[in-house]
Amino acid sequence: MTAVFGIFLLTLLVITAVAIVRTRNLFVATMLMGIASLLIAANFFVLDAADVALTEAAVGAGISTVLFLSALALTSDEEKAGSSRRILSFLVVAAAALVVIYATFDKPKFGDPEAPVQAHVAPWYIEKTPEFIDIPNIVTAVLGSYRAYDTLGEVFVVFTAGIGVMFLLSYRRAGHTPTSRAPDPGLRHHLIPRVLGRFLIPFILLFGLYVQFHGEYGPGGGFQAGAIIAAAVILYALLEGEERALQVLSRRVLMGLVAGGAILYSAVGFAGLLLGGNFLDYSVLASDPVKGQQYGIILIEAGVGMTVTGVLLSIFHAFAAREQ
Repeated sequence: MTAVFGIFLLTLLVITAVAIVRTRNLFVATMLMGIASLLIAANFFVLDAADVALTEAAVGAGISTVLFLSALALTSDEEKAGSSRRILSFLVVAAAALVVIYATFDKPKFGDPEAPVQAHVAPWYIEKTPEFIDIPNIVTAVLGSYRAYDTLGEVFVVFTAGIGVMFLLSYRRAGHTPTSRAPDPGLRHHLIPRVLGRFLIPFILLFGLYVQFHGEYGPGGGFQAGAIIAAAVILYALLEGEERALQVLSRRVLMGLVAGGAILYSAVGFAGLLLGGNFLDYSVLASDPVKGQQYGIILIEAGVGMTVTGVLLSIFHAFAAREQ
């Protein structure tokens, strides 16, 4: 039954992908891409990859859709006429697809217990996590502790990408004088979206906090929580206007979140050095090494959530500040 449902989801995903390619309306394409992300998230749930599914739903269907809609405000709703090099583009896409399909022939079978990932490091994680870290969610243990260096690098990638995007969006041509913009009223005069939005925003924020602080026990963590909290604030901005949203979280506060999260993560690593351990070794943060691991994971996940929230909201406001 699970296989049949998975095939059904993959069929819907293919149909949605074809519709995205065929439509010339960019708004329709954006909505279809959000649907495609939800279908991919559902496939991840079928494969028991709950953490990845939650990330895909929050980022792919949530934040990405909002940012694409913001980008549409800077362009037209209809796609421009096709290029004369459509055949070349088709050949490039077809060649890339054939390479990917050929690479799948060398992959192990689904659920194969003899697959390399199942035969070496994964059993060690499963065996040692209760002893060394004592949290139920092994995914959080892997990302937050065993692979803490990788996650730190991802945080700085998000940090650097956010700064780069904001620089690009704030660029103005030489000699161009920005004109003053009228305050954005948002959807304040639309009763149904405003009522539903006000009802949903507190629950979205509460769910974001739950995902942030429950990542050790279930699917979640700083990346997913940051995206969910940012989505709630962006929804508030769309309903009440950008200026009202900036009164809640000003640009200065957002910059503090962007930098503060990365600094907090790094500070946890240096704390391990100062206490006689290794960089990002949480065991020395408490007299009980297991408690130290748990404290360290909570702190670095808070840093991840701060940076992701700050970057996503800063990019949204940078889009909103662009002139039409």
